[in-house]
Amino acid sequence: MEIKIRPAVFTDLDTILEIINHQILHSTSIYDYEPRDFETHKLWFEEKLAHDLPVIVAETENGTIGYATYGSFRHKIGYRFTVEHSVYVAEEFLGKGIGKLLLAELIQLAKKQGYHTMIGVIDSENKGSIAFHKKYGFETVGVIKESGYKFDRWLSSVFMQLILK
Repeated sequence: MEIKIRPAVFTDLDTILEIINHQILHSTSIYDYEPRDFETHKLWFEEKLAHDLPVIVAETENGTIGYATYGSFRHKIGYRFTVEHSVYVAEEFLGKGIGKLLLAELIQLAKKQGYHTMIGVIDSENKGSIAFHKKYGFETVGVIKESGYKFDRWLSSVFMQLILK
């Protein structure tokens, strides 16, 4: 299976929305409760482009199978060199190296844009994502216990950090 990583375009939004909505409904990788609608997602995409923030996709001959992005970590001037990232892969393609390709590209884009630090906020139950990030040099820098609530239980957030060199 040949995989191409490229910037997302408007026609990718339906598939990106399917991937994120699946995660919202079936996982704790994102603490939203309700699926997103297309108009909201379209505004999200336009805002990313307007602020020169990447949205990239992994694509096979059959279409988009994953996406990644980053954005502001916090909205204060002192945090302007820090970004928080997200990597999502369609369920049927998990464990096939897609996330690795997306994260590697995101890291390179962040370096090119002059960012200093990349943050991942991961649900503490998501051991696979934590291990995945460790492979890329991310370090656990903190845990905020019971910071989220979903599926009738308290969830803890693991903060992982990569200093970009």
